[in-house]
Amino acid sequence: MNLFIVAFLVVGAAFGLVTGGHQHIFSEGVTHRDRQGSRLLWVLICSFLWPLMALTGLHSWWRLARARARSRHE
Repeated sequence: MNLFIVAFLVVGAAFGLVTGGHQHIFSEGVTHRDRQGSRLLWVLICSFLWPLMALTGLHSWWRLARARARSRHE
């Protein structure tokens, strides 16, 4: 059981490290704080909530793609 919990947290931390530069896609906006501190906070948040963050990111990506397609047709 502990292996599953550790694996979940490790995958979440990796997700946070990979997506740290794209926080605006997850409705977190651009931060003006210390980049290193905000990256650490992002990794900690993603460690526990990475499935929800992945769904949020996919939804935002879909909405942005749809808006780009609409602007091209106008």
